Amino acid sequence: MNILDPNFAPSEAKLRYGDADFDIIQPGSFVRCAITGKPILIDDLKYWNVDRQEAYIDVDAAYEAYMRYADR
Repeated sequence: MNILDPNFAPSEAKLRYGDADFDIIQPGSFVRCAITGKPILIDDLKYWNVDRQEAYIDVDAAYEAYMRYADR
């Protein structure tokens, strides 16, 4: 996948989130935030939940997910 390729089109990746890193299951250029639905470039991904296998766009979205599922 090369963004300089004229046929390049952004696509959603499938990841397996681990404690300190993630594995790429299906290549792509972004994942979606589980709270906002906004795309997150793979290079910008910093927040995720291993148990729920969800990505979050920022610390506010991660906190909202934490509060949403805190009682469960």
